[in-house]
Amino acid sequence: MPRPLARQLDQLNREVVTCTRCPRLVEHCRKTARDKVRRFAGEEYWGRPIPSFGDPKARLLIVGLAPAAHGGNRTGRMFTGDRSGDALFLALHRAGFANQPSSVSRDDGLQLTDCRITATLRCAPPLNKPTPGEIANCSEYLDREIALLLPQLRIVVALGKIGFDSFLASLQRLNLPVPRPRPKFGHLHEYDLGPGRPTLLASYHPSQQNMFTGKLTQPKLDAVFARAQELLSG
Repeated sequence: MPRPLARQLDQLNREVVTCTRCPRLVEHCRKTARDKVRRFAGEEYWGRPIPSFGDPKARLLIVGLAPAAHGGNRTGRMFTGDRSGDALFLALHRAGFANQPSSVSRDDGLQLTDCRITATLRCAPPLNKPTPGEIANCSEYLDREIALLLPQLRIVVALGKIGFDSFLASLQRLNLPVPRPRPKFGHLHEYDLGPGRPTLLASYHPSQQNMFTGKLTQPKLDAVFARAQELLSG
């Protein structure tokens, strides 16, 4: 008898946390956890690959890039404890997907409803720049998670071009055709991927740089998740 979905997702997360496929990333995560920045000197860092989290019954899946060295790599939860997460969780709270507008640790009471967060890469890469080989090494985890969630998924929000491209590549590896012409990344671009597949919504990544330069603003990010909620409610 097939195991319940939540148990299958938990098993996948356990595999992710113990992964050592990318020696450069393993060393970087451990070194960052050992050589802490001053503002977090008193904290114990996670220093390992980061599992996905959120509602196992989610109809909305968010695909990010990778954990931040002093964010997820410190707290053990994606987008938790960094500037990107500040913007993301505020938007999710405003759209009704999160029970609180911020998150600082993995035991701070944050709960996601009808929403799950995953990433292209599960380890923090040096300078936030993973190699193609590292993305390929991690792709199995994304593929397996999407395959598990696909029967219930209605919306995928891709944060940044790498997340956008990695989701489309995952569909192809799962033998699910991608529309032609191939969808192009752009903020608030929306694509119907066909029967049995979710709608794809693109957003600029809520990185500190994008928010600082105004390429992405909080209202622009709010609009992405307001649209996602509109599609789910419709």
